[in-house]
This record gives sequence, C-alpha cells and structure tokens, in this order.
Amino acid sequence: MPTVGFFWQVCSRIVQTMIEVLAKLGRGPVFLAGEVLECVITFTNPLSASSTSASSEMLAWASAQIHCQFHASENRVALPPSDGSKHDVQAENETVFVPNRGERGQCILSTPPKILFCDLRLDPGESKSYSYCETLPVDGPPSFRGQSVKYVYKLTIGCQRVNSPIKLLRVPFRVLVLHGLKDYQFPQDEAVAPSNPFLEEEEGLKKDSRLADLATELLMVATSRRSLHLYNISNTRGKVGTFCIFKTVYKIGEDVIGTFNFSEGDIPCLQFSVSLQTEESIQEEFQRRRGQPVSFTVHARHQESCLHTAQSSFSLPIPLSSTPGFTTNIVSLKWRLHFEFVTSGESAGTCLVRGSQSEAVTWTGVEQMDVDTFSWDLPIKVLPTNPILASYVSQFSNTNSITI
Repeated sequence: MPTVGFFWQVCSRIVQTMIEVLAKLGRGPVFLAGEVLECVITFTNPLSASSTSASSEMLAWASAQIHCQFHASENRVALPPSDGSKHDVQAENETVFVPNRGERGQCILSTPPKILFCDLRLDPGESKSYSYCETLPVDGPPSFRGQSVKYVYKLTIGCQRVNSPIKLLRVPFRVLVLHGLKDYQFPQDEAVAPSNPFLEEEEGLKKDSRLADLATELLMVATSRRSLHLYNISNTRGKVGTFCIFKTVYKIGEDVIGTFNFSEGDIPCLQFSVSLQTEESIQEEFQRRRGQPVSFTVHARHQESCLHTAQSSFSLPIPLSSTPGFTTNIVSLKWRLHFEFVTSGESAGTCLVRGSQSEAVTWTGVEQMDVDTFSWDLPIKVLPTNPILASYVSQFSNTNSITI
C-alpha cells in the first residue's frame, strides 16, 4: 500500500508541472515581406479547480522573436566561416533566449525579441493570452527549400520556469517577397486628421491591409498584360512549326498556356514535350567547384505525339507551393519552359506505308524511322500571389503547441 501512495504522489507532481502553450497565427501561415505577422499565444493551466492535485503554476518569463535560418549543401556551396554558431553550444538550462538554438545552418535575419510577460501565475483552469505583432523585414529572402540552399522562417516563443531550462515553441511560416513594395510610399492623406494614441494598433492593421491591397494591385497589373509572342521552331533541316504564347509573366497558382502550329512546317514533328522548370544556380564566388552544373526542378510536364497534327496546345499549372523567382548574394532562382522535339528525318509522306492494294486501303506506321531531336528553353517570370490564397495549400499549420 505505501508503494501505491508513493506512485500517486509522483504522478500528482508530474501533472502539476504541466502548462500548455498554444500559438495561433490568425490569418494563416503565409505572409508578404513587409506585412505584420500577428500571433496569439495562450498559456493554460489545464487542471480544473476541482482536481485534488490542482495548484497554481508559475512562469518566470516568456519572449518571442522571428528569425530566418539559412542552410546550404556542403557539396555545392562554399561559405565563409561564421561566428554566429557559437550561440548554439550554450547549455540548455542557461537563461539566455536564443531562438535558433539547436537549429542547423546560420541565422541570417532576426527581429528584436519582445517580452510577453514576466512572473505569470496561472490558477487551476486559468488561461491568459498575449498578442505578438511584428513587421516582417522587407530586405530578407523568400522562404525557399532548394537542392543547394534553404531559407526557413520561424517565430520562436521561449518561456522558462524558475530554476528550469528554457523551453522553445517554434512556429514555422512562409514568406513571399514582392520586389518594389519596400520602395512604395503610401500617401499621407490621413496627416490632417487628429491623431489618437489609442488607435495606434488599428492604424497599423490599416496600413498592413493597404500593403496587401497594393501588392494585389501590382501583381494584377504585372500579370494581366497580354501580347502575342510568336516563335519559329526550326532545326538545321528546316522549319518545324510555330509556338504562340500570350504572356511570359505569371503568378504562382496560374496556368502557363501555349499553342503549337505544325501545319506550316517543312519537317514532320513526331513528338514534343514541355516542362515547367526552375533553375537554381549558385553565385560563382560561392560555388564549391568552378563551373559546377545548375540544379533543375520540374514542376509540371506535358508530352504528346503529334505526327500529322496541325495544331496542339498545353496547360501547365504553377504550383501555389512553389517559390517565385528571386536572387540573393548566394543563390538565384529562375523559371523557364523547356521544350524537346522529336522530328522525322524523312518527309511526312514516308511516315506511312500502304498495307494492301485492295479497295479497302489500310495505312500503317513504319517500323523504323530516322529521327532528330533538339531542345529549346524559353525564360518566363513567376511572381508571388495573394498570401491568403497560398495559405490554403501550405504545409504549415495555423496552430502549434507544447507542454512545459
């Protein structure tokens, strides 16, 4: 019987040490650089007041900070040594709040830490919520997970009990960068209105809303322009056909649509394929080996047999989860359409043979044929989209939690 009592006391102490920390991004896990990220962090003592083991719980402090973590492949990227890694070797029970403690790579961007509270007491069943707001830096890179480098954004919430190690709750989110936003100056049409110090938060949200509206307008203007782009498709033996596309600037989530006309070609086209690709290249000064190859990623592909086809078309969706084109001092990401054509080495009439001399004529394909292949690349530009739309397919959750 004493053993049972001792076991009950140990379990009771374990239950008493629990505090639930829940972080929720109100709008979703995708933001434009320059927007305000708002996160509500709730601290809860989950035990009910009627519980026999219920007691008040104390937290010494809690703080929050946004940081961008950079990681590079050692086989492809040669980086200079960094002094920032010395923070990661600090003991876990130290009282220093280091948001990227234990993370791989380097912290290349961080916002100033903000204290949420000091000396918080939670009675049984009690919850307290705190709102964290921070403007995302406009000069940082977009979120990106490539073959050579990664840029990952996280909001880290650190909290500590007295005489206990720091516990970290990390909230990953995605950042889209639209170039030109940071240089835009909003009109000062509200300057003549009387200021109200109690409405500062509301004014901040209003400016954030205007930023999102401006981004939507800039994207609409950039991607709605249409003009006919016509390209001749030829190899060394002559003209194969023409390719038509009405725009070369897109948002993620849009479809790339193009059409082929083979009716005016001199060389029969047997098959074509179109791939939507990104080209990830490391800047020359950071390449592990001089002249190392560029990394390609295929996001969508269309292939079609087209012998005796006068016209054809394709539609390739740009994934909402993909990264728009960008350039940093280390890496650049570009988009392109990659075409591959298989053409006949003979005239169109010899691609079929007559099966018999009877009235019912049957035409069949030849068993062997000489072919030529060639490829062509067409650069396109891919921009961000509305972050709310991108949130629908995000791999990140709106809520994250830990128990301390």
